[in-house]
Amino acid sequence: QVQLVESGGGLVQAGGSLRLSCAASGLIFGIYTMNWYRQAPGKQRELVAGIAIGGSTNYADSVKGRFTISRDNAKNTVHLQMNSLKPDDTAVYYCNAYLRTNSNYWGQGTQVTVSS
Repeated sequence: QVQLVESGGGLVQAGGSLRLSCAASGLIFGIYTMNWYRQAPGKQRELVAGIAIGGSTNYADSVKGRFTISRDNAKNTVHLQMNSLKPDDTAVYYCNAYLRTNSNYWGQGTQVTVSS
């Protein structure tokens, strides 16, 4: 049974930082692309950042230069370091593990709230 468990969300003032973590179990972590998505109220879920098995990364334009995704294959974890947070970053953040269409898993989400 695959489980992705996010942690690290919370309330922070604009300009502050948070570090999200996602602990994965029940899958061969090292072969999955790991992603962070977010969904704000009334908006569609969007990709924030992704990291491939080789370590290459991609980011949404809105977070480039502020967010950093990293993975630790030995610990089956992926992190999202979020700096210079803005109120527009307020959303539920979801961890995603993707291999192919039928091997695509989601965490339960963690709330990030940035106050102005």
